[in-house]
Amino acid sequence: MIVAARDMLVEAKKGKYAVGQFNINNLEWTKSILLTAQELKAPVILGVSEGAGKYMTGFKTVTAMVRAMDEELGITVPVAIHLDHGTFDGCFKCIRAGFSSIMFDGSHYPIEENIEKTKVLVEAAHVNGLSIEAEVGSIGGEEDGVVGMGEVADPAECKRIADLGVDFLAAGIGNIHGVYPANWKGLDFDALQKISAAVGEMPLVLHGGTGIPADMIKKAISLGVSKINVNTECQLSFAAATRAYVEAGKDQQGKGFDPRKLLAPGAQAICDTVKEKMELFGCINKA
Repeated sequence: MIVAARDMLVEAKKGKYAVGQFNINNLEWTKSILLTAQELKAPVILGVSEGAGKYMTGFKTVTAMVRAMDEELGITVPVAIHLDHGTFDGCFKCIRAGFSSIMFDGSHYPIEENIEKTKVLVEAAHVNGLSIEAEVGSIGGEEDGVVGMGEVADPAECKRIADLGVDFLAAGIGNIHGVYPANWKGLDFDALQKISAAVGEMPLVLHGGTGIPADMIKKAISLGVSKINVNTECQLSFAAATRAYVEAGKDQQGKGFDPRKLLAPGAQAICDTVKEKMELFGCINKA
Protein backbone atom coordinates (compact mmCIF):
# COMPACT_ATOMS: atom_id res chain seq x y z
CA MET A 1 0.00 0.00 0.00
CA ILE A 2 1.80 3.11 -1.24
CA VAL A 3 1.37 6.09 1.07
CA ALA A 4 3.10 9.29 2.10
CA ALA A 5 5.48 8.77 5.00
CA ARG A 6 3.93 11.46 7.20
CA ASP A 7 1.30 9.43 9.05
CA MET A 8 3.52 6.41 9.73
CA LEU A 9 6.14 8.66 11.35
CA VAL A 10 3.60 10.56 13.44
CA GLU A 11 2.41 7.19 14.78
CA ALA A 12 6.01 6.10 15.37
CA LYS A 13 6.71 9.24 17.36
CA LYS A 14 3.63 8.62 19.53
CA GLY A 15 4.51 4.95 19.98
CA LYS A 16 8.21 5.50 20.77
CA TYR A 17 9.49 3.36 17.90
CA ALA A 18 11.14 4.15 14.56
CA VAL A 19 10.28 3.27 10.97
CA GLY A 20 13.17 2.00 8.88
CA GLN A 21 14.13 3.57 5.59
CA PHE A 22 15.96 0.99 3.52
CA ASN A 23 17.47 2.16 0.27
CA ILE A 24 16.71 0.24 -2.91
CA ASN A 25 19.08 -0.27 -5.82
CA ASN A 26 17.34 -2.84 -8.03
CA LEU A 27 14.53 -5.42 -8.17
CA GLU A 28 16.14 -7.78 -5.63
CA TRP A 29 16.56 -5.01 -3.05
CA THR A 30 12.96 -3.85 -3.48
CA LYS A 31 11.43 -7.32 -3.38
CA SER A 32 13.42 -8.36 -0.31
CA ILE A 33 12.45 -5.27 1.67
CA LEU A 34 8.78 -5.38 0.71
CA LEU A 35 8.40 -9.08 1.54
CA THR A 36 10.13 -8.65 4.89
CA ALA A 37 7.97 -5.66 5.83
CA GLN A 38 4.84 -7.62 4.89
CA GLU A 39 5.95 -10.70 6.86
CA LEU A 40 6.68 -8.62 9.96
CA LYS A 41 3.63 -6.34 9.57
CA ALA A 42 5.89 -3.30 9.68
CA PRO A 43 5.55 0.04 7.89
CA VAL A 44 8.55 0.75 5.67
CA ILE A 45 10.14 3.52 3.63
CA LEU A 46 11.96 2.70 0.40
CA GLY A 47 14.74 5.22 -0.01
CA VAL A 48 15.95 6.14 -3.50
CA SER A 49 19.03 8.30 -3.97
CA GLU A 50 19.37 10.29 -7.16
CA GLY A 51 22.29 8.07 -8.15
CA ALA A 52 20.27 4.90 -7.62
CA GLY A 53 17.38 6.43 -9.52
CA LYS A 54 19.68 7.13 -12.45
CA TYR A 55 21.10 3.59 -12.25
CA MET A 56 17.57 2.18 -12.46
CA THR A 57 17.08 4.30 -15.64
CA GLY A 58 15.02 7.05 -14.00
CA PHE A 59 12.52 7.90 -11.31
CA LYS A 60 9.54 6.87 -13.44
CA THR A 61 11.02 3.38 -13.75
CA VAL A 62 11.44 3.24 -9.97
CA THR A 63 7.83 4.20 -9.21
CA ALA A 64 6.48 1.86 -11.89
CA MET A 65 8.50 -1.04 -10.47
CA VAL A 66 7.58 -0.37 -6.83
CA ARG A 67 3.89 0.23 -7.49
CA ALA A 68 3.60 -2.87 -9.68
CA MET A 69 5.50 -4.99 -7.16
CA ASP A 70 3.35 -3.66 -4.33
CA GLU A 71 0.27 -4.86 -6.21
CA GLU A 72 1.65 -8.18 -7.49
CA LEU A 73 3.00 -9.20 -4.07
CA GLY A 74 -0.20 -8.18 -2.31
CA ILE A 75 1.55 -5.79 0.06
CA THR A 76 -0.86 -4.42 2.66
CA VAL A 77 1.54 -2.61 5.01
CA PRO A 78 2.20 1.12 4.47
CA VAL A 79 5.05 1.71 2.01
CA ALA A 80 6.52 5.11 1.12
CA ILE A 81 8.62 5.73 -2.00
CA HIS A 82 11.00 8.39 -0.73
CA LEU A 83 13.71 10.45 -2.43
CA ASP A 84 16.87 10.37 -0.31
CA HIS A 85 19.14 13.45 -0.15
CA GLY A 86 17.41 15.07 -3.09
CA THR A 87 18.47 18.20 -4.90
CA PHE A 88 15.98 21.00 -5.55
CA ASP A 89 15.47 19.89 -9.16
CA GLY A 90 15.51 16.20 -8.20
CA CYS A 91 12.61 16.77 -5.80
CA PHE A 92 10.44 18.17 -8.58
CA LYS A 93 11.36 15.24 -10.84
CA CYS A 94 10.24 12.80 -8.14
CA ILE A 95 6.98 14.66 -7.57
CA ARG A 96 6.24 14.34 -11.29
CA ALA A 97 7.35 10.69 -11.35
CA GLY A 98 4.88 9.59 -8.71
CA PHE A 99 6.96 9.31 -5.54
CA SER A 100 4.93 9.50 -2.33
CA SER A 101 7.58 11.32 -0.29
CA ILE A 102 10.69 13.44 -0.88
CA MET A 103 13.71 14.68 1.01
CA PHE A 104 15.34 17.97 0.14
CA ASP A 105 18.91 18.15 1.41
CA GLY A 106 19.64 21.85 1.60
CA SER A 107 22.09 21.42 4.48
CA HIS A 108 25.07 22.48 2.35
CA TYR A 109 23.44 25.84 1.56
CA PRO A 110 23.54 28.87 3.88
CA ILE A 111 20.53 28.63 6.20
CA GLU A 112 18.59 31.41 4.46
CA GLU A 113 18.91 29.64 1.10
CA ASN A 114 18.01 26.30 2.70
CA ILE A 115 14.87 27.94 4.11
CA GLU A 116 13.96 29.59 0.82
CA LYS A 117 14.26 26.39 -1.22
CA THR A 118 12.62 24.21 1.42
CA LYS A 119 9.63 26.57 1.59
CA VAL A 120 9.01 26.20 -2.15
CA LEU A 121 9.26 22.42 -1.98
CA VAL A 122 6.97 22.12 1.07
CA GLU A 123 4.20 23.81 -0.92
CA ALA A 124 4.85 21.69 -4.03
CA ALA A 125 4.95 18.44 -2.05
CA HIS A 126 1.80 19.10 -0.04
CA VAL A 127 -0.22 20.28 -3.03
CA ASN A 128 0.55 16.92 -4.63
CA GLY A 129 -0.10 14.84 -1.51
CA LEU A 130 3.53 14.01 -0.73
CA SER A 131 5.33 14.24 2.59
CA ILE A 132 8.64 16.10 2.78
CA GLU A 133 11.82 15.74 4.83
CA ALA A 134 14.38 18.52 5.19
CA GLU A 135 17.88 18.60 6.65
CA VAL A 136 19.83 20.90 8.96
CA GLY A 137 23.46 20.34 9.87
CA SER A 138 25.16 17.69 7.77
CA ILE A 139 25.60 13.95 7.80
CA GLY A 140 29.26 13.02 7.74
CA GLY A 141 30.73 10.92 4.95
CA GLU A 142 29.77 10.70 1.29
CA GLU A 143 26.38 10.07 -0.34
CA ASP A 144 26.11 10.15 -4.13
CA GLY A 145 29.09 12.49 -4.42
CA VAL A 146 27.91 14.90 -1.71
CA VAL A 147 30.46 15.02 1.11
CA GLY A 148 29.38 16.12 4.58
CA MET A 149 31.69 16.96 7.45
CA GLY A 150 29.20 15.89 10.10
CA GLU A 151 28.32 19.33 11.49
CA VAL A 152 25.94 19.21 14.45
CA ALA A 153 22.69 20.99 13.69
CA ASP A 154 21.75 24.27 15.38
CA PRO A 155 18.45 23.83 17.28
CA ALA A 156 17.34 27.36 16.34
CA GLU A 157 17.89 26.61 12.65
CA CYS A 158 16.03 23.32 13.05
CA LYS A 159 13.04 25.20 14.44
CA ARG A 160 13.09 27.66 11.52
CA ILE A 161 13.01 24.79 9.01
CA ALA A 162 10.39 22.89 11.01
CA ASP A 163 8.17 25.97 11.11
CA LEU A 164 7.99 25.91 7.29
CA GLY A 165 5.68 22.90 7.53
CA VAL A 166 8.05 20.06 6.70
CA ASP A 167 6.76 16.68 7.87
CA PHE A 168 9.96 15.32 9.40
CA LEU A 169 13.47 16.64 9.90
CA ALA A 170 16.97 15.18 9.53
CA ALA A 171 19.36 16.90 11.91
CA GLY A 172 23.05 16.15 12.10
CA ILE A 173 24.08 14.87 15.54
CA GLY A 174 27.45 13.32 14.72
CA ASN A 175 26.07 10.53 12.52
CA ILE A 176 27.78 9.63 9.25
CA HIS A 177 27.13 7.69 6.07
CA GLY A 178 29.00 4.46 5.44
CA VAL A 179 31.02 2.42 7.92
CA TYR A 180 31.80 4.23 11.17
CA PRO A 181 35.54 4.64 11.91
CA ALA A 182 37.09 3.20 15.04
CA ASN A 183 37.61 6.70 16.49
CA TRP A 184 33.98 7.79 16.05
CA LYS A 185 32.84 9.78 19.08
CA GLY A 186 29.22 8.61 19.00
CA LEU A 187 25.95 10.46 18.70
CA ASP A 188 25.60 13.86 20.38
CA PHE A 189 22.57 13.25 22.60
CA ASP A 190 22.77 16.69 24.21
CA ALA A 191 22.29 18.21 20.76
CA LEU A 192 19.46 15.76 20.00
CA GLN A 193 17.62 16.73 23.20
CA LYS A 194 17.88 20.42 22.34
CA ILE A 195 16.74 19.84 18.76
CA SER A 196 13.82 17.70 19.89
CA ALA A 197 12.75 20.38 22.35
CA ALA A 198 13.00 23.05 19.65
CA VAL A 199 10.84 21.26 17.06
CA GLY A 200 8.24 19.84 19.45
CA GLU A 201 6.17 16.98 18.06
CA MET A 202 7.93 16.83 14.69
CA PRO A 203 9.43 13.38 13.96
CA LEU A 204 13.22 13.42 13.64
CA VAL A 205 15.34 11.37 11.25
CA LEU A 206 18.62 9.60 11.93
CA HIS A 207 20.68 9.07 8.80
CA GLY A 208 23.65 6.72 8.74
CA GLY A 209 21.97 3.94 10.72
CA THR A 210 24.56 1.34 9.73
CA GLY A 211 26.86 0.42 12.61
CA ILE A 212 25.36 2.61 15.32
CA PRO A 213 25.30 0.52 18.54
CA ALA A 214 21.87 -0.74 19.60
CA ASP A 215 21.88 1.20 22.87
CA MET A 216 22.47 4.46 20.98
CA ILE A 217 19.68 3.62 18.54
CA LYS A 218 17.24 3.01 21.39
CA LYS A 219 18.24 6.21 23.18
CA ALA A 220 17.86 8.22 19.97
CA ILE A 221 14.33 6.82 19.52
CA SER A 222 13.47 7.76 23.12
CA LEU A 223 14.54 11.33 22.33
CA GLY A 224 12.33 11.78 19.28
CA VAL A 225 13.94 9.93 16.37
CA SER A 226 11.13 8.25 14.41
CA LYS A 227 12.87 7.33 11.14
CA ILE A 228 16.22 5.60 10.78
CA ASN A 229 18.00 5.18 7.44
CA VAL A 230 19.91 2.02 6.55
CA ASN A 231 21.75 1.47 3.26
CA THR A 232 25.39 0.44 3.71
CA GLU A 233 24.54 -2.51 5.97
CA CYS A 234 22.28 -4.04 3.31
CA GLN A 235 24.99 -3.52 0.70
CA LEU A 236 27.59 -5.21 2.89
CA SER A 237 25.38 -8.19 3.73
CA PHE A 238 24.39 -8.61 0.08
CA ALA A 239 28.03 -8.51 -1.02
CA ALA A 240 29.18 -10.98 1.66
CA ALA A 241 26.47 -13.53 0.84
CA THR A 242 27.10 -13.26 -2.90
CA ARG A 243 30.84 -13.61 -2.40
CA ALA A 244 30.39 -16.72 -0.25
CA TYR A 245 28.18 -18.30 -2.93
CA VAL A 246 30.75 -17.69 -5.66
CA GLU A 247 33.77 -18.65 -3.57
CA ALA A 248 32.05 -21.94 -2.70
CA GLY A 249 31.81 -22.64 -6.43
CA LYS A 250 28.02 -22.85 -6.35
CA ASP A 251 27.78 -20.69 -9.46
CA GLN A 252 29.55 -23.53 -11.32
CA GLN A 253 27.20 -26.27 -10.11
CA GLY A 254 24.36 -27.05 -12.48
CA LYS A 255 22.78 -23.74 -13.44
CA GLY A 256 24.09 -21.96 -10.39
CA PHE A 257 25.11 -19.10 -12.64
CA ASP A 258 21.45 -18.29 -13.34
CA PRO A 259 20.91 -14.78 -11.89
CA ARG A 260 17.89 -16.00 -9.99
CA LYS A 261 20.15 -18.45 -8.14
CA LEU A 262 23.29 -16.32 -8.10
CA LEU A 263 21.52 -13.37 -6.46
CA ALA A 264 19.28 -15.38 -4.13
CA PRO A 265 21.73 -15.58 -1.18
CA GLY A 266 22.29 -11.83 -1.33
CA ALA A 267 18.56 -11.16 -1.49
CA GLN A 268 18.03 -13.37 1.57
CA ALA A 269 20.82 -11.54 3.37
CA ILE A 270 18.96 -8.26 2.79
CA CYS A 271 15.81 -9.82 4.26
CA ASP A 272 17.78 -10.90 7.32
CA THR A 273 19.37 -7.47 7.75
CA VAL A 274 16.04 -5.66 7.41
CA LYS A 275 14.42 -8.01 9.94
CA GLU A 276 17.23 -7.40 12.42
CA LYS A 277 16.86 -3.64 12.06
CA MET A 278 13.08 -3.69 12.31
CA GLU A 279 13.35 -5.65 15.54
CA LEU A 280 15.80 -3.06 16.90
CA PHE A 281 13.64 -0.13 15.77
CA GLY A 282 10.55 -1.62 17.41
CA CYS A 283 8.31 -1.27 14.33
CA ILE A 284 7.24 -4.93 13.96
CA ASN A 285 3.46 -5.43 14.12
CA LYS A 286 2.89 -1.67 13.89
CA ALA A 287 1.17 -1.79 10.48
